Amino acid sequence: EAGVPSPVVPYGADRTLFVVIDRLDRATEIRVERSDLETTISDLVAGCFSDPVRVISFNTLEHWMKDISTDVAGEIRARCDIDGVTLPDYLSDFVESHS
Repeated sequence: EAGVPSPVVPYGADRTLFVVIDRLDRATEIRVERSDLETTISDLVAGCFSDPVRVISFNTLEHWMKDISTDVAGEIRARCDIDGVTLPDYLSDFVESHS
């Protein structure tokens, strides 16, 4: 229908989405949605978040959610090790708190 916005996730769509909870300052948190895990990890490594706190995955059809912060932190650390680079400062708190 004209003038009615379409939903981001169509009704009944079987999708797993990823949400990064990012602390902008001591009082403010923002949740940023990504549609795939690789983009989520790449954006974290690229410094697209100021102070990532947690990464949550959820499935729109199966109605489950999971805190995958530990898995994501491990993947970031492994990629830095493989590439022979130091963990970026902006990710050190996130990785240390979930390792």
